[in-house]
Amino acid sequence: MSSSSPRRDDGPDTMADIPELSSADDHSSSDEETVRGDREDEHHIADFLEEERYSAPTSVPPNGVGAIKNRYRELVEAGQETASEDGSTDGIPRRAASPIDSLLSVPDDSPSVQGSLVSTTSSSNVIPSRGSRPGLRSPTPSFRPFDRRFQSRISSPSIGSPRPSSPAFLTGHSRTTSVASQFLLDPGETDTPSPPWEVVRWTKLKKLNAQAFSEAGKRNFGSPTCLSVSAYIVLGTSKGIILVFDYNQNLKMILGPGTKAVESGSITSIAVSSDHTTVAGGHANGNIFTWDTTRGAARPFLIIPHLDPSQLQQKTTDGHIPGVAITHLGFLGTRHTALVSADDRGMAFSHLATRGTGALGRSVKTTRILGRYPDSKPPTGKTLKPSTVLAFASLPLGNVELATDSLGLTAMLTPYLLVIVSTTPIAQTQHKSARPREVAAHSAMTGCLAWFPAVKLKVADPVTGSQMSKVKLVYCWSNVLTVLDVDEVPSENKDKPPSLKFRARSRWKCEEPIVAVQWLSRSVLTVLTISQRLIVLEDRSMRMTEAFDLIHKHIYHADLFSKQLHALVEQLDEDDISMHGVVADAFYMGFKAYKGRLFLLGFNDVSIGALSNWADRLIAMMENGDYVGAIQLATSYYTGDANKLTVGLPEDTALRHSMVLDKLMEIMSASLKYAFNQRQKNNGKVDDQHLQELAETCFVACQHAGDIDFLFDEMYEWYDDAGAEGIFLETLEPYILDKTITAVPPVVVKGLVPHFVNKGWESRLEEMICHMNTATLDLDQITVLCKQYSLYDALIYVWNQALFDYITPLMDLLALLVPLMQNGEFAESGNLLEDEVGVNAYKIFTYLSYVLTGRVYPTGEAIPDDVAQKAKAEIYWCLFSGKSITWPRGTHRRLLTKPAQSQEPSFPYLRMILKFHAPDFLSALNEAFEDSFLNESPDRQMNGNSGHDLPEEQIFGLTVDRQYIVSILMEIMNPTDFPPADTIYLDMFIARNLPKYPQYLLFTGSTLTKVLAGLCNYPGEDLAEDAQLSSEYLLSVYQPPDLANLIPLFKDAGFYRILKRIYRVDKQYGKLIQTYFDDPHDRDAIFDCIKHCLQPQASLTRRQIQDVHNVIKEHSEDLVELDPEQAAKAIAENASELHYHILESVSAQPYLQYVYLKTILEPEEGSSSNGSLDRDLTEQYLRLLCRFNPSHVSDYVGLVQSTNLRLEKLLPTMEETGVVDAAVILMAKEGQVQAAMGRLTKHFGTLESALHGLLIGAASDHGAFDLQESAEDLMQALQRYTLVGIWLCQGQTKTVRGANGVRRRQKSPTKDTLSSDENLWLDLIDTTVQITKQLSADLQTYSDEQLPATDGDVYHDQDNPRPLDTDKLLTSLRSLVQNTFTALLSSTSAPPVPSTIAARGTATISTNLSFLRILRAFLTRAAASSPNLADLRAVLSSIFAAYAYEESILGLSNRLLERSLFVSVKQAVELRQRGWRPKGSTCEACGRRVWGPGVAGNVFEAWEEKQADEERMKARRKAVLGGGGDEGSNHRGKGKLGSVSGDGAGEEEYDRGGKGKGKDLSPRLEPPEERERDGEVEGESEEANVGGGDQPLQPGAGYGSALGTGVIMPDGMSPRKAAPALGPLVVLACRHIYHQSCLEALQTSEGFNGSGGRHVDGHGKEREYRCPIDG
Repeated sequence: MSSSSPRRDDGPDTMADIPELSSADDHSSSDEETVRGDREDEHHIADFLEEERYSAPTSVPPNGVGAIKNRYRELVEAGQETASEDGSTDGIPRRAASPIDSLLSVPDDSPSVQGSLVSTTSSSNVIPSRGSRPGLRSPTPSFRPFDRRFQSRISSPSIGSPRPSSPAFLTGHSRTTSVASQFLLDPGETDTPSPPWEVVRWTKLKKLNAQAFSEAGKRNFGSPTCLSVSAYIVLGTSKGIILVFDYNQNLKMILGPGTKAVESGSITSIAVSSDHTTVAGGHANGNIFTWDTTRGAARPFLIIPHLDPSQLQQKTTDGHIPGVAITHLGFLGTRHTALVSADDRGMAFSHLATRGTGALGRSVKTTRILGRYPDSKPPTGKTLKPSTVLAFASLPLGNVELATDSLGLTAMLTPYLLVIVSTTPIAQTQHKSARPREVAAHSAMTGCLAWFPAVKLKVADPVTGSQMSKVKLVYCWSNVLTVLDVDEVPSENKDKPPSLKFRARSRWKCEEPIVAVQWLSRSVLTVLTISQRLIVLEDRSMRMTEAFDLIHKHIYHADLFSKQLHALVEQLDEDDISMHGVVADAFYMGFKAYKGRLFLLGFNDVSIGALSNWADRLIAMMENGDYVGAIQLATSYYTGDANKLTVGLPEDTALRHSMVLDKLMEIMSASLKYAFNQRQKNNGKVDDQHLQELAETCFVACQHAGDIDFLFDEMYEWYDDAGAEGIFLETLEPYILDKTITAVPPVVVKGLVPHFVNKGWESRLEEMICHMNTATLDLDQITVLCKQYSLYDALIYVWNQALFDYITPLMDLLALLVPLMQNGEFAESGNLLEDEVGVNAYKIFTYLSYVLTGRVYPTGEAIPDDVAQKAKAEIYWCLFSGKSITWPRGTHRRLLTKPAQSQEPSFPYLRMILKFHAPDFLSALNEAFEDSFLNESPDRQMNGNSGHDLPEEQIFGLTVDRQYIVSILMEIMNPTDFPPADTIYLDMFIARNLPKYPQYLLFTGSTLTKVLAGLCNYPGEDLAEDAQLSSEYLLSVYQPPDLANLIPLFKDAGFYRILKRIYRVDKQYGKLIQTYFDDPHDRDAIFDCIKHCLQPQASLTRRQIQDVHNVIKEHSEDLVELDPEQAAKAIAENASELHYHILESVSAQPYLQYVYLKTILEPEEGSSSNGSLDRDLTEQYLRLLCRFNPSHVSDYVGLVQSTNLRLEKLLPTMEETGVVDAAVILMAKEGQVQAAMGRLTKHFGTLESALHGLLIGAASDHGAFDLQESAEDLMQALQRYTLVGIWLCQGQTKTVRGANGVRRRQKSPTKDTLSSDENLWLDLIDTTVQITKQLSADLQTYSDEQLPATDGDVYHDQDNPRPLDTDKLLTSLRSLVQNTFTALLSSTSAPPVPSTIAARGTATISTNLSFLRILRAFLTRAAASSPNLADLRAVLSSIFAAYAYEESILGLSNRLLERSLFVSVKQAVELRQRGWRPKGSTCEACGRRVWGPGVAGNVFEAWEEKQADEERMKARRKAVLGGGGDEGSNHRGKGKLGSVSGDGAGEEEYDRGGKGKGKDLSPRLEPPEERERDGEVEGESEEANVGGGDQPLQPGAGYGSALGTGVIMPDGMSPRKAAPALGPLVVLACRHIYHQSCLEALQTSEGFNGSGGRHVDGHGKEREYRCPIDG
């Protein structure tokens, strides 16, 4: 909003309205023509509504829509009288006498906006769905186990039975898609129809436009350039003139002519004061003029000129610079002399004028609040970016007084910042906010903002609960919109004003840049985008409710900012995402909002528009003929699902309901009238589908409105009169089932029953009746109808719930049984479920189950306790009174079960039900036994009444208990009258209920024994499990005395669980395991049983164990066949002596033997293995392994002790199955190495022959088999067995080398003699070479023969197999020789076993002699067999390739090792060269000087002696090196002489970070002989500067470690005994220096070390020290 009303004294919640200048009746003819607009000849909806008001229509006009629209004149009036919930700022006031309303009553002369999007989303549509319900059947009357419960076909809503879903807001009638999904789409590219209403009703101000935009007007005043709206419509022009119009479009005032204003350039900004009396205009040259409209337009009220050049140079006064346009202007608070302004150069000022008379009598104080002058210097180190004020606004006044009113808050938006300043009493920045990161990179640069003041609300805010809204500011950068709340925080000091808190509450992103924004009301925002699309947003939800184009309005816009910001755009950095690509034009001067209206300044006209409110939209839909859509839309308005804020509805629910309800009901009435009149005139125009949709819509509307009476009082009459009552009734169904509607008038019920019966939907009808409130039903009518159409579920429900009669329904159901029984016996003829009588007769069991457990039939809800007790007593009386009864009382109607006989049997009804279907009756009675009604004793209180006050059925029923019922049942269901197929259920019934109610039931032992015997003699296998379970129940409380006599019955019946329990209790473990074998359903549990019986904790006697073993032996084959793994585990753990017997029992199934033995001999990880198995089992397992898993034999043989195996028993099997590798390994482990090689060589020959034959056969016969695959398989076998041979040779080489090490040193073998291991290598090499040579020739021959046949491209399939890949096979073949020679080279190159008695300098025998002997022998043998060595060229090349490969690998490894070693040595040398300088020259412990000037003792002489000693050592070392020969060269070592730096053991502990620990590095003055003998030659000596000076101490290895390694220097090393020698010195990493003796004494006393002295470990490491000072 650009301006707001001032506060008045007449109340805090009123704002100044637009002055009532004149009413519409007083207009002149010319004004009237302007107001009426251009479309004079068209009829308007208001005309029809006016006619409707005074003359009710007598008939429906031919035009269908006219009849509906004439009923809604009140909607317009109601919309105009709608009051805002928060005062005048938020609402849309519509008073008849308001001038602004006179504008809005005129339609626009332009066509309606096409392509506008509907405001209501798809969620607003109200369409109920009608589900189709298939016919429901009664439950199948089959046997129900006693642990099941009866369920009726009809369930209560809480159970959630399937039924049609209730109608709800669905999308069936959606006219348009969601607004959000169609945002900013080109209307030409979508099929979305426009709504029947105009989203914004635009009106062009024709009279105003004629004066301001005509040629004469432009010539006299100039073209309009900006717009401001308050109580007047104010236009600024290009000639510096301001035009003031009232809302009757009369030109009230022309400001500026004849003054300096017209000399100041065009009007670039306008502002109107809060009381609408003062107008300010900013000009293009920087001048500002204000005009008092109450005093005339002769001269300006106040002039604020721009700075003249002298003021600009002196910089003594603030103000706009000359030639800069005033782009923004605003008044502060209620004052006429306080303004704020901004120009297009980015500067903003506040102007406060003093009091005085006239423009000349006032002085203006101007204060700069933003920006810098052009000639000002930037701050040091900063560069100024070009800037401008994109948006600017001062806070308008609301209708409630706040502290912000006196601060003069002004918001300014630059390309970089949002700044909010307070201008009074002094200019002060209140808030800053940077441009949000969400702004799209390189988008158009736009900025806009708008304030909304605080207002007092008539209804509390539903979100905050406050009676006052907050001050809020909306601002936009590019496409990001933000809403900022302003809170006042009271100050602790009452004299100080409250502080302000700014909080960004909401943020919304548009799909394109936003150029203008305005508050349409407190909760509704209007946004104008760069493409001139208008978007309507709800404030808190940020939901876009409307979006449509305004491009045809040609909104005025101007390029105000590109000149100032061109440098910023021209220097655009594509990598800088914070920059913009273009500067958009300014639209703010032509887009204004005031009191819920939008004002647009176009290039050619001024338009005023308002969002159509809810009443307008309803009228538009009715005029369009969419009565269903109108009802749906009105319903969404009532429920609040629609965009209520946008259409002018309050957020308060009660207020909204009161506004919409009456209109909703009127719309429905008119829609029904219109629809059925149209159907009467033209039946094809309004078909059943339309009526169905209308009915569903009206039902939903009435449900939400809570007016169900409308459905039956008015709506049903329309449908019934038109013969379409079925549509209404089917629509009613889901509401009844959901209990939304429970009361249905009798007239509707009367039509409901025949309609559903005729449709065949009896089950659906019954379900509906069972969900109705019976108090509203006509009982005579409904009972007659239910009996007429056999609706027994509904009939029972009505009898029970309406009359509380439970006997009559039972008698009706018993009457259905009588025809089905012939002479008291049930005669099954056909399928009763296909017979209507049979289906209804079966309902007696569910009815009994429900009533006797206190549930309503058939819904399942709970019956009240007092009613339930009465009902149960009556049912028990009917069944167990023992006679037929007369019912109803007072009549002579007696129901007879055998009408043809003269006498009824005892308990006739009970007997008939049992004969009809005993299982279901006993199941229902089983449920009844769980009810507490049967717990009471016979003399219980009769519900607070004496027995004389109760009828007979109540007295008898209250005395019935469980014992009585069971006694009667046992008497009736005797074997004489009932077959075993029925009596078995009575036995189950007794057996199951006795354990549950032992205190209420009592039976003799003989009776229970008969029950057990009866359960054992069940009639069919389908009852076996239930009979056994019942027997288990009974045996849990009854112990038969003659149990041994029952065991045969249990065996015959197959009651294995009972037998297991008996045998386990009696500790008959043999019979127990036998029972597990006999039980076909639980045989897997036998393994656990065996483990449990045979475990040591079971403490079985020898006899019991023998019984178990005998049973296992008898069924050993069954045991293994069941699960060989489980069997093996169970037997191995507890009865390993049975292994042989079990294996023998499955001798005909070797695979089971294999799995059994595998489980024993190769248990899984974590399983315990039995290591005491003899070799027979192992050998048997190996034989089976050769058969079933030959690839694993060699692995297993390597794990087994060879002494446990007999080679002569295993080798035939291994050779027979082709497991040669395992045979070789086994023979090698037996020591038959040469024989193993022979066996391997023989197998090589077999493989060679196979491959040779394959190649020969393939060359002559082109079969369909895959030659390549077969050849590769054989080649892989050759490679695998070559590796076996290598393993054999390597193992023998190691064995021979270890055993003959001493003899080899005593007597070396001759050149021509080969050892046993060498002979093995020779045999292997010879074999692989011969194979390679022979097969290479075969492959070459094959390749030559096949070459001509494979010149072209040949498709290969089963009939034409692919040719042999000879190159691949030759490569694999040559790898045999390469792998063999590589293994030989690595084996013979390994270092020999060192001799402990050989001298260190003795030269070893060359390790390559063995290889050379083998190679010589091989070449000799090859020469003998093949005189032409050219045949061995390929073989020799393979050998040499192996050598070259080994050499390259070794060379690479050496280079890597040398490089790593060089780096380590270099680092060690650098560390050794670094030195330490002690902090002081005295010992930290004793204080005596230890080095430097004044040190005691002849230190220098001692150093000279040490140096001379080292020189002698070096000379001696050189002499040794010069004449020592090979021996000395072979033992070159690295060490050091008596270095003060110690040994090199501490190098690897080097680190600068430590301190506090030291290392004993005292010199080692050993004799030169010892050092020389220990290899300490070429040692490195470091010097210790103990004589003073700046030369640092040279540390040895280990200086500066993290452990605080130190240096020990000799103290007082001199031949003279002038001063007592205190031993070496210790320098620690912390640079403290000690005598070694002093430091050890300190550590001993402080507990750091247990002993002093010098210690050297086996690795030469010195003792470590810790500094007493630094730790």
